[in-house]
Amino acid sequence: MAKKVVTFGEILLRLTPPNHQRFIQAESFEAVYGGAEANVAVALANYGLDAYYVTKVPNNAIGQAAVNHLRRFGVKTDYVVRGGGRLGIYFQETGAAQRPSKIVYDRAGSAIAEARPEDFDWPTILKDAAWFHVTGITPALSAAAAAATIAAVRTAKEMGVTVSTDLNYRKNLWTPEQANKVMSEVVKYVDLCIANEEDAEKVFGIKAQGTDITSGKLSEEGYHDVIRQLVERFGFKYVAVTLRESFSASHNGWSGLLYDGKEFYRSRRYEISPIIDRVGGGDSFGSGLIYALLSGRGPQAAVDFAAAASCLKHSIHGDFNLVTVDEVELLAKGDASGRVQR
Repeated sequence: MAKKVVTFGEILLRLTPPNHQRFIQAESFEAVYGGAEANVAVALANYGLDAYYVTKVPNNAIGQAAVNHLRRFGVKTDYVVRGGGRLGIYFQETGAAQRPSKIVYDRAGSAIAEARPEDFDWPTILKDAAWFHVTGITPALSAAAAAATIAAVRTAKEMGVTVSTDLNYRKNLWTPEQANKVMSEVVKYVDLCIANEEDAEKVFGIKAQGTDITSGKLSEEGYHDVIRQLVERFGFKYVAVTLRESFSASHNGWSGLLYDGKEFYRSRRYEISPIIDRVGGGDSFGSGLIYALLSGRGPQAAVDFAAAASCLKHSIHGDFNLVTVDEVELLAKGDASGRVQR
């Protein structure tokens, strides 16, 4: 029987101008659905787990379309709540070369932002679950969403469910001070914390020394120091960090780092060029870790799987990482040729 994993967050309608157009050029938009925790759920369903996604969507055709999109990829939506005024939207302008991608949010007053903590029966939702995942985006949406997130992680911990969070700081949703206050409460119940250099600094004031994200320069020892500080402060069982070297919007270096409280494990480094779509890259790393750890892989194998999975995501349009375990394992073992598979 496949293991049950539950994720909780906001699913969004994503609107993107075609062919790398700018917003001011666009006469049409491509519509897909996504969102951090939904991205994780889809990937885990692709890997063969029982992936449940919990959210609140408006009781109208747009809300149903979002739910149908999740079901298309095998995600279970039994605990999706209906109600509220609208589905959140985000617009993405896809960058290229030295022009960065841009995102504009239109999610104020969305159904999940106005959800009440009592909308979610966490003991029922988490029954028989092996893992629960949430990110720092969901509690940033509103005070009620923050309360629901804290109730979820607290209940999961009480029920013996492994809990993970990706800090995922979003400056357009809240301030560092607000993030620190809420996430300091959330992480009390977290076993695996996923972050990058900006998340650790903005949320907890922990900076990676010797790293400059605007120049693409990374210092692995600086990340070791960040991870040690996170473990010392919060007692996480695992801390994982994504290492993105941004040479341009179309060319990144990519790898991952995992700490198990004793040793650091660094994945293979990938040169990703050209990038088709980097949105969801961090979520695909997180879902890779969850799958690998749940399937009994050791720390090195887990971070190798996660980094390979997220590398492949950069080749796929949309938020979701639509790859299989076999495809990830092939890359993780070193086959980066991209040759036609017959």
